[in-house]
Amino acid sequence: MTVETISRAEALKRLRQEHETGFKATQALLKELQAVRKEIRQALQASPKTVPELAAAVNLPASQVLWQIAAMKKYGLVEEIELDGNYYRYAWVEEAKK
Repeated sequence: MTVETISRAEALKRLRQEHETGFKATQALLKELQAVRKEIRQALQASPKTVPELAAAVNLPASQVLWQIAAMKKYGLVEEIELDGNYYRYAWVEEAKK
């Protein structure tokens, strides 16, 4: 290892230590979001649902479920299949785009 490589490694180590709290908080948030998306996926794999139905199924506010559905729709994981009153019914896409 060169002196430059060692100093860079030390600098990275110091940065990790300085930002450890924020890093751990971000990891915890990501883990929580993955758990929510997993619950939504399982609910949708059982049968297509509207946002209010999903919110009741996963015990979260509809606004949070809608946010997750929008992200999942963006990446082709869910799709709108029909309009049910004032709400779209969403279904899980089995062959999600990679």
